Amino acid sequence: MFPTILRDPDAALKLFDTIIDSPNGRRSMSRLARTCRAMCEPALNVLWRELDSLLPVISLFPNNLMKRARRPGLGLAKAPNAEDWERVLAYGERVRRVAYIESSPSVSPSVFAIIADNRPVPYILPHLQQLIWRVDTAAGLERSTLFLNPELQSLILEVGTRIPQLSAYLVNVCSQTQLAAFSFTSPTSLPDSFTDIVRSQNTLEKLALVAPGALSSQVGQWAASLPALHTLELDLTGRSVIAVEGFFDDIVASGASTPSDASSDSGVFSGDEIDFTEIKKSSLRLTGDLHSGGGVFTDLRNLQLTGEVANIAVFLKHIASELTSLELVIEDPPDMADWQDLSVLICERFSRTLQSLRISATGASRFNELVRSTSRGAADVPCRHLPLQYLTSLPALQRLDIDLPESTVFHNEDLRSIAKACPNIETLRLCPMARFSGTSGPNLTLEGVSTLTQHCTRLQTLALVLDARPGSEETLSSLEVSSRSLLRLHVGHSIINDPLHATILLSHLAPHLESMRWFHEKNRPGYVEANAQGWQKVSDWLPHLQGVRLMERSKALGREAKKPLMKEQSVDATIKKTYVNKFAHVRPKVSERGIQSAPTLVDRMTEVKPDLLSVFVDATPRCVDTEVDATPEVTHQSVGVEPMTVEVEIDATLPIETKSMETSFDDTSNLFQKYADFHALPTALPAVLTGLLALACRIFLTYPLTIPKHMLDKSLSMLHAEKANGDEPSHENHELQASPSHSSSSTTTMTELLDHDIPPVCL
Repeated sequence: MFPTILRDPDAALKLFDTIIDSPNGRRSMSRLARTCRAMCEPALNVLWRELDSLLPVISLFPNNLMKRARRPGLGLAKAPNAEDWERVLAYGERVRRVAYIESSPSVSPSVFAIIADNRPVPYILPHLQQLIWRVDTAAGLERSTLFLNPELQSLILEVGTRIPQLSAYLVNVCSQTQLAAFSFTSPTSLPDSFTDIVRSQNTLEKLALVAPGALSSQVGQWAASLPALHTLELDLTGRSVIAVEGFFDDIVASGASTPSDASSDSGVFSGDEIDFTEIKKSSLRLTGDLHSGGGVFTDLRNLQLTGEVANIAVFLKHIASELTSLELVIEDPPDMADWQDLSVLICERFSRTLQSLRISATGASRFNELVRSTSRGAADVPCRHLPLQYLTSLPALQRLDIDLPESTVFHNEDLRSIAKACPNIETLRLCPMARFSGTSGPNLTLEGVSTLTQHCTRLQTLALVLDARPGSEETLSSLEVSSRSLLRLHVGHSIINDPLHATILLSHLAPHLESMRWFHEKNRPGYVEANAQGWQKVSDWLPHLQGVRLMERSKALGREAKKPLMKEQSVDATIKKTYVNKFAHVRPKVSERGIQSAPTLVDRMTEVKPDLLSVFVDATPRCVDTEVDATPEVTHQSVGVEPMTVEVEIDATLPIETKSMETSFDDTSNLFQKYADFHALPTALPAVLTGLLALACRIFLTYPLTIPKHMLDKSLSMLHAEKANGDEPSHENHELQASPSHSSSSTTTMTELLDHDIPPVCL
């Protein structure tokens, strides 16, 4: 059975939001998640919804992957596998907002490379809606692409230095997301093609540009063209009035009278003359003679401007929308004439719709507050008066918050002006952090608050620095100054000398007060121990005096209700009869009424989707494997080649010459081995003997050797033919040797015939 609070998801969410916004709220929420299973999931969703760093996400990896288990921000020692990502992905679905600051050493840059290379899904934070990214380098800017998921709605980008890759990064952002809120803050100027890059973001509802170049006419035209824009933030610091006016040059409503409309040129001499159009336009703007035909940003509801009071007043003159919230960050102290113009302009333009007005100081002006926090500079920094009587009529205003470091002096007359101009105000804060030196104190008094409690019947929160002097008898005897709505009071460094009288007066002004705060930290600049002790006594005595006052007032009201009003009076009851004849002309009263009836139209959208049928067809081709015996059949054929022997008789008779020579004969074996050299026998032998010897060699040596060799070749050819018929390849090479008795020409012919290979026959 779930607890009763969890049966209503909205009530449970409000309860958890209240817990997490309280002091040590995240610790309490984590304990609550571990207390009950029924509250575990809702509590974890609220606890992981907004993260100020990526460190909690990195700590979800197992400890064995960390470089140091107790410091997960140092990075991972090795890449995670699929199982190591389970917890990261499970808790990543709960995250809706995350922030990253590159200058902070809490997260090592090496973690992003490991996540990008090993992530199992495209986005580890798939439901991220708001991304806050503060970087100073191009590498740090590129790391944010890991979190640009399609569900991202808000991107807050703060760039500390000039990054050349900014244009490419913005193109990537616009191609992957469709934002509802975009904020860009940088000391460097916007890219030249900024409006062309972000023109596709036509669903923007909130736009904040705090960078040089944000007041260009192109940016103004693009911002005015956004149909859903209701929140705008711009920085006007250090800009001239002409530059502020230039923001509206391209978005002036049709029908506006400009100097270019008053004078025209035929164009014949336009190339030789100087164009004074812009100069005339600037002059008319300064004198106030240039009026636009209509306002711009008609759907704008929240506006935040930073800069000088004069520039803010010039900008507000072009705004004709029904603003509900106006936040001004001004240079302190402002020029009194400019402050008066700004106050009057706010009351004239936005008196019927403005509900919240916040005025604070720029960063340069806060430097004086830093100086004031030191003991030496406390008496050197002057405190100036900020008049509020110029705020004449703001009947819809519910919250007025002024927090300035130097313009901290207010008078009781200022409270009367606020009570008259803002009767429905609920929260009023007038520099509650202000500190005053010993010689000069606050001019506001506790009795002066009576004008607020009397006329502002909805006032719930009041924060200001005052002097708690005792009240007058006139104030203490009036019940009209007693407020039933004032519940919270913050007095800051207020001065108190008589705690008892201050308690009596406060119990009369706010008998239902529930919370009272003051600065009691001893190490806080401006701390005065006597004042802190005095307000502590007021806090201790106040509940008792409040109870007494409420009891006395309830009894007094009861007594007044029981006492009827008695009065003695005599009545003459004598009956007098008087007859009067009168004629009455009676005519019925006829009234004509017209009723205009208009049919009620209801727009209904019907989403029609065709029925789609997915059919899968197996189109895999069928393959059949067939074996084919493609072995070529080789047939070897042998051809017997016999050299043709031709006998030619040559008369080798040599001329006979008588010479004496010694001839040595070799052995008979050498003579037969060198039978080819018989013709070279010595010429001394007779020619007849030489011929007989040659014939004997042929008959007895050459012919007996040639005939057996020829028969051997025939038998080998038949053997090769039988192997070929049995499909057995033969690699033998048969050659015929030349007969030694042949001549050189016959030997060459036989060699060419034998070297001629017969190619195999493939069947």
